[in-house]
Amino acid sequence: MLLPLGGLPRAIDHGLESLRMHSERPLILVVEDESGIAETIHYALSSDGFLPEVCTTARQAMERFAEQAPALAILDVGLPDMSGFELLRRLQDLPGGKSVPMLFLTARAGEIDRVVGLELGADDYIAKPFSPRELVARVRTILRRSQRMTAQPEPVQAASVKAPAPGRGNEAAARVDGRVSAADLSTSAIRPSSNEPSPDSLSSSPFVLDEECRLIHYHGQSLNLSRYEYGLLAALIQRPGRVFTRNELLERVWDDPGESFDRTVDAHIKTLRAKLRLVREDEDPIRTLRGIGYALKARPSS
Repeated sequence: MLLPLGGLPRAIDHGLESLRMHSERPLILVVEDESGIAETIHYALSSDGFLPEVCTTARQAMERFAEQAPALAILDVGLPDMSGFELLRRLQDLPGGKSVPMLFLTARAGEIDRVVGLELGADDYIAKPFSPRELVARVRTILRRSQRMTAQPEPVQAASVKAPAPGRGNEAAARVDGRVSAADLSTSAIRPSSNEPSPDSLSSSPFVLDEECRLIHYHGQSLNLSRYEYGLLAALIQRPGRVFTRNELLERVWDDPGESFDRTVDAHIKTLRAKLRLVREDEDPIRTLRGIGYALKARPSS
């Protein structure tokens, strides 16, 4: 049978359009075992253009996450079958898990719980009772921040670069296959600086920055970093010896510093140091200036 001129029947056409719009809504995985709170979150997110999917257990959440990684995950800490902290670790180990922003929404409002959540790599921590409008605003902020980080332009690569001539040690070293050493930082993965690091500090750096893959190697070993750990370390690598205040690091790495606080930087530096010690237990390349901020030692020493 021939269809009427003009294509599909109107009902089918509307159905396809509805399916298209439905698929374009960002999927938000909500892991919450209290039905009343889950319904409130679902309504707030769906009313603001998101596609929330509620799971009441950690096991259910891991199964759904494995089927399709969401744009963002909202996790309760006090789940019936597993701690939300442990769930975050397991979700990060799933394919694509490390690129999914995660937010804790929990009745545990103590500072230690906030710090633990942030140390594990959570992007935000909201205590109950909460404002649904604030929750949606935080979700939008995190997604916007994540999109900015993933949409950063790739560095321009030259076909070949000659090695610096004697007496010209302040020039960038040659780059090979897009891999950038700490000496080649004219193009920054965070925000470029017009001031060049000194040649002496560059030559002794144990770090290699791979901007295309967003990886950092330390003494030849690839570091398994969260997005913020990567951002902090990359910012420090840009200027060895230069002291960054906490506010400066928030501005450089988080993009929306008003949504974070000083302890956020401290918590991520702590986990970053722990990962560096796994490679070289006798070295601490990050220098702390109490009450001020952090710097990368020009020549790391034990």
